[in-house]
Amino acid sequence: VQLQASGGGLVQAGGSLRLSCAASGRTLRGYAGGWFRQAPGNEREFVAAISWSGGSTYYADSVKGRFTISRDNAKTTVYLQMNSLKAEDTAVYYCAADPSWITVRGGSGEMDYWGKGTQVTVSS
Repeated sequence: VQLQASGGGLVQAGGSLRLSCAASGRTLRGYAGGWFRQAPGNEREFVAAISWSGGSTYYADSVKGRFTISRDNAKTTVYLQMNSLKAEDTAVYYCAADPSWITVRGGSGEMDYWGKGTQVTVSS
């Protein structure tokens, strides 16, 4: 499986962006999906996770209520809707997938598949 993240860009504080993580080579059936981010000088951090069915989601406290993770019915794409963006949301955002919901939700970073990042820059 190859994952390709897209949708990043430059946005003003308070604005919105929608990130997409598209899978190729196979669908994401059976895989939980997650989003992580890394700001300059910081370690990579967990942002959000979604179970294979889409029935369970989990968020970092810093984005709860502002970001929404979802996936399409064909199980080929995972999305991250980001609203009310803040300057501190500026980072490279990465998507990941793993068969284990616990692994993705735990945010340990030990995923089966990672996509290349997409830059999100929020200007204040």
